[in-house]
Amino acid sequence: MTATLQQATPLTLTQLSLYQFAIDLDKPLPVGKQRIEQRCGLVLVAQVGSQQEWVEISPLSGADNQGASIIGFSQETLDEVSQQLLAILPELQQQPIERLLDLAERSQLPSLAYGLSLMHAKLVGKLDGHSLSARTVPLIYRQANEPMSLVAKRVSALPETSLSVKVKVAQEPLEDELQLIHQILAIRPKLKLRLDANRGFSLEQAIEFAACLPLESIEYIEEPCQNPQDNSAFYQAIEMPWALDESLNQPDYQFEMQPGLTALIIKPTLLGNLEKLQGLIETAGEHGVRAILSSSLEASLGIEAISRLAQILTPDEIPGIDTLGAFSQDLLVSSGKEHSLKLEDLTLLLALK
Repeated sequence: MTATLQQATPLTLTQLSLYQFAIDLDKPLPVGKQRIEQRCGLVLVAQVGSQQEWVEISPLSGADNQGASIIGFSQETLDEVSQQLLAILPELQQQPIERLLDLAERSQLPSLAYGLSLMHAKLVGKLDGHSLSARTVPLIYRQANEPMSLVAKRVSALPETSLSVKVKVAQEPLEDELQLIHQILAIRPKLKLRLDANRGFSLEQAIEFAACLPLESIEYIEEPCQNPQDNSAFYQAIEMPWALDESLNQPDYQFEMQPGLTALIIKPTLLGNLEKLQGLIETAGEHGVRAILSSSLEASLGIEAISRLAQILTPDEIPGIDTLGAFSQDLLVSSGKEHSLKLEDLTLLLALK
C-alpha cells in the first residue's frame, strides 16, 4: 500500500505593525508605594492570511506622578522593548509563526517574551472561546487625603457576590490602615481580605500590624517583609498565611516551599513567556500553593488577555485584574468605558506589509 504524506503548510506572518499608546488615568493608581497618572505601552499587530491579532506589551516601568523612577517592577524600559521590537520585526515578516516562540524564549525582556508568546497563542487559537471575564477581586485603596467615608461608600457598593477584596497596606500610618481594614470588615464582615504589603514592612512592623487583625478574615498577605527571607519568621510569629509577588520577578527566582507560603501572585507581563508561566503554575500546584494571575496595570487589551489566561490556566482562582476603573479610555477591547482607542488613534512606529 502506498500513501502520500502531505505536510501542512506552516502559518506565516504576512503583516506586522507596531504602535505606541498613552492613556491618562482618572485617578492615580498605586504601584507599590508610588502612584502613576498615565499608562504607556505598545500594541503589536500580526496578520496570518486573513486573521489579525493584537497584543499589548507594556512593561511596568518609567516615572511615577512625582517624576521618580518606578522601582520594584519591570526591569526593562518601554524604550528598550520598543527598540528591540523594531529590530526583530523585519526578521519575522514572512516567517513561520513558530519564530515568535523562538524569540520569546531567547528574549531577556520579560514583557517582550510574554507578548511574543501571547501573540503565538492567539494566532493558533489557544485563547479562543474565552473573553474578558467579570470575575475579579475588587481592589480597595485610599487616595491621598481621601476621607474614610468615601472609601466606606465604595465598600458598601461592592456587589454581594464579592467574597474577597484586595487591600493595599504598608503605605499609610499603621493606625490609619488598621482603621481602614476594621471599617471594611464592619461594613462587610464576611469578606476575606487579600492584603498587599509590597515589601513595605520590616519583620517587626509586619508582626505588629498582623497582631492587630482578625486572622480568620485574612486570606493572605502579599510580600509582608522588606527582606523576603523574613517571611517564614513572620509566619512562625503570627501564623498569617503569606504570598509571593515581587519575588517571582527576579531573574534567578526558583520556587521553594516555605512555612506559611499559600499563594503565588503572578504578573505575566513581569514573568516572561507563557511556557515559564505554565511551568510555575504547575510547580506551585504540586506543593499545594495557589497560583493567582494578576495585572501589571495593563490597559483593557492586556487585561483581557490575563482574564483569558486565568480561565485556561487557573480556572479555580479569581484573577486580580480590578485595575481598569482608573483608566480614562479602553484600548481596542471594550470593558464598558465610553471611549475606546482604535489602531488609528495610536502612534504608528512600524508597518511591514
